[in-house]
Amino acid sequence: MQLNEVSFSDAVPVDGYGPGFFRIGGKVIEGAVIVTEKQARSWAGLQDAEALKALAGDHDVIFVGMGAEIAHLPKDLRTELDAAGVGVEVMSSPSACRTYNVLLSEGRRVALAVLPV
Repeated sequence: MQLNEVSFSDAVPVDGYGPGFFRIGGKVIEGAVIVTEKQARSWAGLQDAEALKALAGDHDVIFVGMGAEIAHLPKDLRTELDAAGVGVEVMSSPSACRTYNVLLSEGRRVALAVLPV
């Protein structure tokens, strides 16, 4: 098996996570977070649809991490994001972080919105 070092250039990867926090680009952020290739910031969570809709034009997909286990987005939030043309993939937060990092390393236009585990 051949292992390749992952390079993120100037992008902001998820370095790690734990109970109630994420370590992103070397900085710890408590609670829910939104991450793009340029920055990471606190997020108010699922009730903050505006923050997700603001990512629509610059990102092809937003990975939404629902915490330790996968769960569905609330129906009204899903409807609102669909109407705004926001591409969303829902998964557990650990899976969302890994998927975001892989696609980020490939130079893809992805964003991450995750709830803590």
